[in-house]
Amino acid sequence: MRKRRRRNRLSMTSLIDVIFLLLLFFMLTSTFSKFSEVELMAAGAGVAQPSSDARPLFLRLGPETVTLNAGDLELEALAEALAAEAPEDGGAPRPLLVALRPEVSAQRLTDLLVVLRGLPGFTPTILGGA
Repeated sequence: MRKRRRRNRLSMTSLIDVIFLLLLFFMLTSTFSKFSEVELMAAGAGVAQPSSDARPLFLRLGPETVTLNAGDLELEALAEALAAEAPEDGGAPRPLLVALRPEVSAQRLTDLLVVLRGLPGFTPTILGGA
């Protein structure tokens, strides 16, 4: 006669412990990054800009380079180059026209706007595609 083998029941305590440890591991190893906000103002079609005698600056943003008035720069050197073009104290802000190359990502544009936010004396205008 064969003895019936009794099946051992699995303990749920060890399974819960493993799940808790995995949850704790993933919570402690994940990174929480703070996203920066960039304030944008939309201009309506046909809205006239205040007239200014200041000559505009032309900036073309590419995926790897930035061109300011036909001179190639890195994004890190843009603040220094624009500081030389800033209006004198009390002067009217200079218009800055920003054209985007088609392959520019939204993150690259946000990086540019963060740099421009720290520079007083400029009114950037992003030129859109038609």
